[in-house]
Amino acid sequence: MQVIVITGASDGIGAEMARQLARRHGSGLALVLAARNAAALQEVARQCQADGAQVLVQATDVGVQDQCRRLIAAAAERFGRIDALINNAGRSGHALFEEVQDLGWYEDLMRVNLWGSVWCTHAALPWLKQSRGQVVAVASLAGLVGVPGRTAYGASKFAMAGFFESLRAELKPHGVSVTTAYPGVVATRIRYRGFNAAGGELGASSLKEEAAMPVEECAALILAGMAGRKREVVMTAKGKLGRWLKLIAPGLVENMAMAAVKAEARPHS
Repeated sequence: MQVIVITGASDGIGAEMARQLARRHGSGLALVLAARNAAALQEVARQCQADGAQVLVQATDVGVQDQCRRLIAAAAERFGRIDALINNAGRSGHALFEEVQDLGWYEDLMRVNLWGSVWCTHAALPWLKQSRGQVVAVASLAGLVGVPGRTAYGASKFAMAGFFESLRAELKPHGVSVTTAYPGVVATRIRYRGFNAAGGELGASSLKEEAAMPVEECAALILAGMAGRKREVVMTAKGKLGRWLKLIAPGLVENMAMAAVKAEARPHS
């Protein structure tokens, strides 16, 4: 039986990955679903169990190191192995840096997006080495290209990219693959629940949502990358183009990033 731990599994991309994995593997799969919202996790668990998967629900705030350790310990105690860890939990935020009133929420966001992934991966490492398993990190295109208004979010995702790129090289001799996914704008509520300049909830998206990728497509692309043990999954043509254009025409890429932001959320003189 394949045992897969997914953080941020109560909704959005994490929940959809869980459902797709359950449909694909049925009784050959054990899922460990983690997030802060236990009630929402139970609903996702019910959906996965209907497709035959075994499910352990573990209410977890990945921004707390001890809870990350407890999550991995619970998974190992229940199923005796861990084959894959999908670090998907994350928070968003949008604010022009000059308008930020309290930098404390920058630390909170970094603790969830970066440190939550680091802590969970560190705890799971002995089990993943034993199974020659897989680590998946769900970063963002904002971890490849700077986007105005996303200094905190971009910093956390650039940090994730650097951490997991280094870790990939370290784990290669142990047969553990590391896949970093870089979604663009996906049709979830993460941006609406992100931090605003004052550290409260944004309540609206500052990005143009018209061409947002369906969450089902995003989840499928990440899982395909995981199945193929790919190094990276860059999901959109614009994302792939922007990555390489950044090397030869960085000003053009900055203009592309600015165009992705709604006019009212852009920096102004």
